[in-house]
Amino acid sequence: MDQQKIGEFLKTLRKDKNLTQEELADKMNVSRRTVSRWETGSNLPDLSILVELADLYDVDMREIFNGERKNETMDKDLKETMLMAADYTDDNMKKVMKRMQLMFIGATVCGALYILLLFIGPDIDTGLYGFLNGGLLGIMFGMLIMGIFITDKNFRKVTEWKQSKLGKNKK
Repeated sequence: MDQQKIGEFLKTLRKDKNLTQEELADKMNVSRRTVSRWETGSNLPDLSILVELADLYDVDMREIFNGERKNETMDKDLKETMLMAADYTDDNMKKVMKRMQLMFIGATVCGALYILLLFIGPDIDTGLYGFLNGGLLGIMFGMLIMGIFITDKNFRKVTEWKQSKLGKNKK
């Protein structure tokens, strides 16, 4: 896929509908900057947004992916398949975000317990006290770091690459 070509096509479609980037951003519930990135080819919209754009612009998904108009109308089965794929992606994102919320709550609880132990703990470092403090601090930072990695878009690319390699090794 040529992202630059797709971006130019999305820009042409938007202008054909006499929409500004701001107006399109409001319709799609994104920022104007995001629309600009789509149109310059820096980023592509999510699958669910692509389906909405295809409906809005009355074009086929294949036309968007090819970055040019065809004289075909969007196949209903293809549209339903794309919507199901978008729903699947949304469901997976919800699961990941739920896990992230739990990790951040766990990190917060560990941090609070660590600070509490600092104030009420003994002046002399005993083995159990030191173990608890170190364990809580380690768990807290571990959860925070994993949360940052998992929510980072570059980490998703690494995960997708790893899964693709694992899939190839299984065959």
